[in-house]
Amino acid sequence: MRTTIDLDPDVLAAVEVLQRTRNLGRSEAVNELVRAGAVASRPTGRFVQRTTAIGVRIDVSNVAEALEALEGPAHR
Repeated sequence: MRTTIDLDPDVLAAVEVLQRTRNLGRSEAVNELVRAGAVASRPTGRFVQRTTAIGVRIDVSNVAEALEALEGPAHR
């Protein structure tokens, strides 16, 4: 498919580097960079929150009180 796009200067520089180093045409270089970006931005797995018991129970409904309990009154 033929289309017209505007490339930012840093993106154009990356395309030109790929063209020179791999002896590719402009469309081929753009396609390779887009594919690489599409693959790199996919999540690798499910996020799991890690927790650690610190021996203190804190009510976090009031942020100021929670910070004072964790960091002491001098945190401000």
